[in-house]
Amino acid sequence: MSDIATARHLEYLTLGCSLAEATAAITAGVIAVSIALVGFGADSLIESASGAVLLWRLQGGEVGEKRERLALRLVGVSLLVLALYILADAVKSLIWREQPEPSTIGIVVAILSLIVMPLLARAKQQVGRRMESKALIADSKQTAICAYLSAILLVGLILNRLFGLWWTDPVAALLMVPIIVREGVEALKGETCCN
Repeated sequence: MSDIATARHLEYLTLGCSLAEATAAITAGVIAVSIALVGFGADSLIESASGAVLLWRLQGGEVGEKRERLALRLVGVSLLVLALYILADAVKSLIWREQPEPSTIGIVVAILSLIVMPLLARAKQQVGRRMESKALIADSKQTAICAYLSAILLVGLILNRLFGLWWTDPVAALLMVPIIVREGVEALKGETCCN
């Protein structure tokens, strides 16, 4: 299978996983009144948009410079949108002292994401390097960020369930914002951490 075909398969898999993750997380978040779960679901929707951008980019066959630059910029913009959403959501949760109900479904979604997303991120990064596609490498970073957010979500949900520590998730999410912003800015500049 060619690298382009492999990249397309990885993006279709990312798109499917992200849409399923978004549906489950947002549903569980609404049921549990959990801002963290709804925010995680929103992240999954942004990941889906990024996957759709990369699928569009890959439809052109071999790397086209114009399409590559546009795809890289769109991935960068989606990362910055994600950072703004997480920042606003985390600050709001802290100010309003929003405590979600315990969510078993949310814990299961976070665990599954922690298993699947790092594997997808690594595979996309390897194919992106072989293809010399900065856009695919940047998209792999967004998939990796989804895994980091899964870990944060899982810790927050477990600490809330066991000890009622509602504030752990928004504080951890705030720690992720600078990383996401850096990746978004690098993508907009046409760079990736792998250059």
